[in-house]
Amino acid sequence: MGRGGIGGAAAAGAAAAGVENTDSTRGFLKDVKRIIIKVGTAVVTGPNGRLAMGRLGALCEQVKQLNFEGYEVILVTSGAVGVGRQRLNYRKLVNSSFADLQNPQMDLDGKACAAVGQSGLMAIYDTLFSQLDVTSSQLLVTDRDFLDPSFGNQLRETVVSLLDLKVIPVFNENDAISTKRQPYEDSSGIFWDNDSLARLLAEELRADLLIMLSDVEGLYSGPPSDPQSKIIHTYIPEQHGKLISFGEKSRVGRGGMQAKVAAAVTAASKGVPVVVASGFAIDSIIKVMRGEKIGTLFHKEAIQWDCSKEVTAREMAVAARDCSRNLQNLSSEERKKILLDIADALEANEGLITSENEADLAAAQDAGYDKSLVARMTIKPGKISSLVGSIRAIADMEDPISHTLKRTEVAKDLVFEKTCCPLGVLLIIFESRPDALVQIASLAIRSGNGLLLKGGKEAVRSNAILHKVITGAIPDAVGKKLIGLVKNRDEIADLLKLDDVIDLVIPRGSNKLVSQIKAATKIPVLGHADGICHVYIDKSADMDMAKRIVLDAKVDYPAACNAMETLLIHKDLNRTEGLDDLLVELEKEGVVIYGGPVAHDTLKVPKVDSFHHEYSSMACTLEFVDDVQSAIDHINRYGSAHTDCIVTTDRKVAETFLQQVDSAAVFHNASTRFCDGARFGLGAEVGISTGRIHARGPVGVDGLLTTRCILRGSGQVVNGDKGVIYTHRELPLQ
Repeated sequence: MGRGGIGGAAAAGAAAAGVENTDSTRGFLKDVKRIIIKVGTAVVTGPNGRLAMGRLGALCEQVKQLNFEGYEVILVTSGAVGVGRQRLNYRKLVNSSFADLQNPQMDLDGKACAAVGQSGLMAIYDTLFSQLDVTSSQLLVTDRDFLDPSFGNQLRETVVSLLDLKVIPVFNENDAISTKRQPYEDSSGIFWDNDSLARLLAEELRADLLIMLSDVEGLYSGPPSDPQSKIIHTYIPEQHGKLISFGEKSRVGRGGMQAKVAAAVTAASKGVPVVVASGFAIDSIIKVMRGEKIGTLFHKEAIQWDCSKEVTAREMAVAARDCSRNLQNLSSEERKKILLDIADALEANEGLITSENEADLAAAQDAGYDKSLVARMTIKPGKISSLVGSIRAIADMEDPISHTLKRTEVAKDLVFEKTCCPLGVLLIIFESRPDALVQIASLAIRSGNGLLLKGGKEAVRSNAILHKVITGAIPDAVGKKLIGLVKNRDEIADLLKLDDVIDLVIPRGSNKLVSQIKAATKIPVLGHADGICHVYIDKSADMDMAKRIVLDAKVDYPAACNAMETLLIHKDLNRTEGLDDLLVELEKEGVVIYGGPVAHDTLKVPKVDSFHHEYSSMACTLEFVDDVQSAIDHINRYGSAHTDCIVTTDRKVAETFLQQVDSAAVFHNASTRFCDGARFGLGAEVGISTGRIHARGPVGVDGLLTTRCILRGSGQVVNGDKGVIYTHRELPLQ
């Protein structure tokens, strides 16, 4: 039976947001109800043997959230022997004589440690759960209990009763009375550690999922400390069983990864899926339940799945990097010819491209997609010709690679040069618009970068044919893998981890897409999370001009990121005929006008609490301000640093606005809709950046470049700067 919270609505929301971080092989989680969570000693305790209270607190908070969402949660915990050993060592030290301290004997019986530690461990759990308004219960078992045929039924009845009352059963092996000689070493019996106990309980209690928390992120192809080791997201015994060598067992517990794998393989074969994940992360359990691709999954049907994509992400990125280096070695004319060949290929295949796009449109309409989304993914008549023109314009641009920016004579016969060079490998994630693929690919080729593209699933056929046509025109000397098309949404999470290969991520799409990408990667992200654009009408404005600009900024393409969302008006224009005419025209175009949080009381329109209307691209917030400085302050406080405009005939006022508004693009007497790479003469754009590092505003070829320093010498050495005469003379560029 599925749940509506973490596994349902939240997962659906994440997918809709566009990050696509969920794993399609974990779709079964929507039907999970009863979960067993096993937490090992290495997670429960820190390196000094003391309880890791922060990790225990995070564990209990996640269990509480699952319990609140309606899941049935059972906890299997280790750590009693470790807690008891710490307490008894302290007690023995306190009661030792001076002679004992001179010759310490600290060996302690494991059963005694378990007896002392179990009550302390359970007291901690009870305290933490009580603080979260959750009731917990303790159940201690030994392997001999399971020899009794009636024990299983009685165990299930007890646990079901507790779960019905929303109580968390907390299991541990009763090491204190175990018949094993050394309960922390003996591997005989029905179960021999808490990993195998968790597996046994999963079968006996008919769990839907077993989560085993470890001190590493999952099962790796080699030692986790080895940079070449890769996490195995889906374990297939036939594929991985003989390829993995296990290291030492747990530093504190009885098991280790080998014990976890053995228990997980057995549980999965009996129909209980298992995920081995990190217990050090504060939200691993929640992420597992959302279906995110973390940890290692064990599933009896895994062999039927195509898990080859686990290595595809890195291979694709590395291939793009290698091909980009081949591209950079070409002459400017050779790179230009590639673009011209691509333009010719697009023209020659226009009919095929249109046909595939029509198939996408038909599927989108059948699926009930929003009309605005269908409009964005449509390749209209003349669009291919327009794209081809842009590609040829980019091809005719001055070669950006190795362009010298500065030359300085450092000393005699020692010359410093600063030159432009490509960033490396770009990952572009975009929604809906297949024409973006063409623009981005042409800019990447001209700038010498490798490229990975992930388009929206609604335009999958359009993206595929465009990618095929473009890569078909790339010569073998460069390599077709210069531009990779990411087809599976599962690969996004893997790609975002490749900060050693991918140099820049550019998300093009919704606010949620951009924000979630930024939160999910260490790779630099170029983009904007909001497009809150302003138009300020000054008291000296030509109102006919103001009307044209405002209508265009709002109505030309309301869903665009450079469309106006807030209209600021000088207070002297309130109740004037020119303003009244403007508001009437906006309403005729279907624009819904609201007063903002600080709107004038004289404004007879509904007021809202936000300046960003995510619910409607046809909404507009209206505010009156005292003067240009008030408008500037308002924009710098409430804006998103995207595009802002002033309409005025007063040049002094205009210059004040242009210099003091802290946005990527600031306009005087021109619509915000002009903020576009093609309209600025950049040929095309990969996106618009509102950041302050690297590129800002519409990003064309220049924004995909960085710099490097070249020093040409004739045997010079520093040697403490002895004998070096620095000239630092500027030289002409060559």
